[in-house]
Amino acid sequence: MSVLGRMLRHKSVEQLQSEAGKSGDFRRVLGLWQLTAIGIGAIIGVGIFVLAGQQAAANAGPAVVLSFLIAGIGSACAALSYAEFSGMIPVTGSAYTYGYAVLGEFVAWVIGWDLLLEYALIVAVVAIGWSGYVQALLLQLTGWTLPSWAQGAIGSGHGHVFNVVAAAISLLIAWMLTVKTEWGARANTVIVTIKIIGVALVIGVGAFYVNTANWHPFIPPATTGADGIMHYGWSGVLAASSVVFFAVFGYDTLTTAAEESRHPQRDLPRAVLLSLLVSMALYLAVSLILTGMVPFRELNSPAPVDAAFKALGLNWVRGVINVAAIAGITSVLFAFMLGAARIWFALARDGLLPTWFAKVHPKHGTPHRPTLILGVFTALVAGLLPIGEVAELVNIGTLSAFIVICTAVLVLRVRKPQIRRSFRTPAIWLISPLGVLFSMMLIFGLPWHAADGWHRIGGLPGITFERFVIWMALGCLIYFGYGMRHSKLEQGN
Repeated sequence: MSVLGRMLRHKSVEQLQSEAGKSGDFRRVLGLWQLTAIGIGAIIGVGIFVLAGQQAAANAGPAVVLSFLIAGIGSACAALSYAEFSGMIPVTGSAYTYGYAVLGEFVAWVIGWDLLLEYALIVAVVAIGWSGYVQALLLQLTGWTLPSWAQGAIGSGHGHVFNVVAAAISLLIAWMLTVKTEWGARANTVIVTIKIIGVALVIGVGAFYVNTANWHPFIPPATTGADGIMHYGWSGVLAASSVVFFAVFGYDTLTTAAEESRHPQRDLPRAVLLSLLVSMALYLAVSLILTGMVPFRELNSPAPVDAAFKALGLNWVRGVINVAAIAGITSVLFAFMLGAARIWFALARDGLLPTWFAKVHPKHGTPHRPTLILGVFTALVAGLLPIGEVAELVNIGTLSAFIVICTAVLVLRVRKPQIRRSFRTPAIWLISPLGVLFSMMLIFGLPWHAADGWHRIGGLPGITFERFVIWMALGCLIYFGYGMRHSKLEQGN
């Protein structure tokens, strides 16, 4: 077979459906509400408790609600495509597996390799945000702070060297996911419930302190900051959309647990749509409440929700909100580390990475090897890098995956219309192109390289694209040097 033929070979949908029914790698222990909790847990976290306030202060002002809406529309289009695929191909691997079925092995590898980095970096970003709220709560309750060197990464504050709290929570989540999936899932469901109660408290109490004058101007006029970067205006709204985008997806993490679902073809599509619907309603409400409570520039804080209530002297509610924020952000860590480990497992099971990674724990039935490695990796990243530098790397890869998914679901409708689908994307000839369009628009909100050196678009440094290209080049070397020759499809041929 030619090199091109090997790159384009793919698993048939029928083959994947058959494998899903026979696979005994994982134990089927997750029901609809646990899957939905994983989705909500992944979506609601740093976006509500950190990025909403920070992006209002830095880029969009009160119009940050429009930034979430723009990102949410694109995310909803992709969610509908994920829902159709998850009901049709209930196999672990999410976008990687769906790409393998429709677009071929090389495209699937690129998406899987891409998402492996994105999910791991999301864990690191969220761990850093978690650390900010834990330290704020610790200061409020005890008046005690960590030594300066342990409070954050170099460059995040005076005397900071390593974010000890962020590294510790990354390792703890990895251990939880190694022991038993259902234990972690049950704990996650409880944590998500606490988080929703906390968000409802933010909305319910904060609504009484909204000053509508803080919403004017709703879209602040565009200005150039001292750093030479354009802020606010419609360009700022789009820039904020690009940054907060990773906060409005996460439902895809629950599809990586397809082989651990009791009734995947029925429950996965429902969980995808339900988790996004609940989460978007909460995001929009909190964005409006926060920017109405205080002038948006006062929200530039590691813990913006806490800062808003502190500015109004509402100390009685701060502790409860901080506990909810910590719980909520913990659930995001759980969901994305679960997703990253299972994508890694799927790549290894298909032979594109060494099969040593595709061995489940003999006692716990979990992909313990990739999970523990991810725990150490994310702990180091969260401990050593500031949140801004990590967050900039997250979005472009996920947006690329969404483009592939929205395209693939349309291609499969044409190529194999007869396949049984437990969920069908409505108005697919409109929804799928819209998903591609919104994802491309948000990519263009990220930085590009100019002739006069790296510059910024949307407030993010152009080094984002350089790092992404380096990671993808490394992925291509691994695929052509190892994956293509060791692929299970190659062995079958």
